[in-house]
Amino acid sequence: MYAFKTSNTIKKEFSYLDFIQRHASIGIWEFDTQTLSLEWSSETKKIHEVPLDYEPSVESGILFYKSGYSRDTITQLFNDCLEKHEEFDEELQIVTATGKEKWIRAIGTPVLENNVCVKVQGLFQDIDKKTKNSITLAQKETQLRKSFENALVGMAILDLDGSWIHVNKSLCRILGYSKEELKSLTFLDITHPEDVEVGKDALKDMVHGNIDSYEAEKRYLSKEGDVIWAKLSSSIIKDDNGNPLHFVAQIHDLSDIKRSNKKVIQLLETTENQNKRLLNFAHIVSHNLRSHYSNLGMLLDLFRMDIPDATNNEIFPLVEEAVRQLGETVVNLNEVAAINIERNLKVEPINLLEKYNSVSGSISALVLESKTKICVDIDKDLYVKGIPAYLDSIILNFLTNAIKYKKADESAKIELKTQVKDDFIILAIKDYGLGIDLKKHGNKLFGMYKTFHNHKDSRGLGLFITKNQVEALGGKIEVESKVNEGTTFYIHLMKDEKN
Repeated sequence: MYAFKTSNTIKKEFSYLDFIQRHASIGIWEFDTQTLSLEWSSETKKIHEVPLDYEPSVESGILFYKSGYSRDTITQLFNDCLEKHEEFDEELQIVTATGKEKWIRAIGTPVLENNVCVKVQGLFQDIDKKTKNSITLAQKETQLRKSFENALVGMAILDLDGSWIHVNKSLCRILGYSKEELKSLTFLDITHPEDVEVGKDALKDMVHGNIDSYEAEKRYLSKEGDVIWAKLSSSIIKDDNGNPLHFVAQIHDLSDIKRSNKKVIQLLETTENQNKRLLNFAHIVSHNLRSHYSNLGMLLDLFRMDIPDATNNEIFPLVEEAVRQLGETVVNLNEVAAINIERNLKVEPINLLEKYNSVSGSISALVLESKTKICVDIDKDLYVKGIPAYLDSIILNFLTNAIKYKKADESAKIELKTQVKDDFIILAIKDYGLGIDLKKHGNKLFGMYKTFHNHKDSRGLGLFITKNQVEALGGKIEVESKVNEGTTFYIHLMKDEKN
């Protein structure tokens, strides 16, 4: 007996079919080869963005497909279905009635009677969002793959037992292996024997979910056996259920940095040894040489007392003068040596204006006698880090030099100003005296025994000692000068926290 469907059953089936079309974005289409009519369901029309009363034809339906690959493909598939009775199922692009490009899935199957195709029935599904997401994901994967492959640091993906899954070009370059050679080894195979245990516990913690990543410095061995210092950054990748899948490792080559650090350490050791030798020399200058000079002086005195007649010749005065000059040189060298020997003296906060007042008071007679005019603009609240004796010497030397090297027909005029810049207080001492030709003498201005004016008291030592004292306090000296216009010295002194 045949089972006949009731009208209610048929209505339910159409209702279910309509539900599927709407919610799965699947439309139905049918082509009748005898009447050459093409029927689209409402969902098919919706996908094409045409009105519900739109009447399609095979020709207009094919024209909806994007020109080029999609249109050529659907034409061939449709013809093969009619003539060769072949089903098709293809993902192609259409351009809707509103001009929107859309990915669709076209399915067609022939209906045969006596081996003749009388109809082609099919489905038409909107897969635009899914396909575009897949394309975007594929593009991102391609970008990630390129980034991985072309990264400047070594990168690798390893399985949980330490075998390589993927390695990039930089890692091969760092280790000297080809990709094929490297994949035949494990991570431990290229690790320096003394660093095999480094990071083992961290790897276990990552697998057990205790940590997600770790970093460490390790040594590796290149194909040639060279030691490669590297910073290893490793993290674990898990699936959606939290199960570990593999490790991702980045290897930054630190070999050049390590070699540079070693050179710096060696240079520092060499410099320290040289400084020790210089300090020893300073001790010799300040102690031993002074002793020898004193002995020579005493011997000359004894010679004069014991053999007075022998001193009445032209040679003895020359010897005395030579010893006197030697004594002066020893005193000068002793001043310089003292600065180098005492570089670890404790600095203290010094009020700059109070220090100036103290120093200027000590030369008040010289200032009055020379009719020197001094203009002072120093903030009363400025404090510098210094050694009192050094600051006395620095200020005194610049003041007396300004008076000493004034113009012959004018009284000396000196201006002192201060400014604060970053961590320094800059004391500017300006005079209007003879000035210095910096183009000619600038590179030797602070040299020992360098003089630039014919003055009977010039020893060429003051600026040399002053520069050493300022630098010992962590500062520096800059100078501006023009011949017959004057000189300005800018003394940079470390600012104290009291400011």
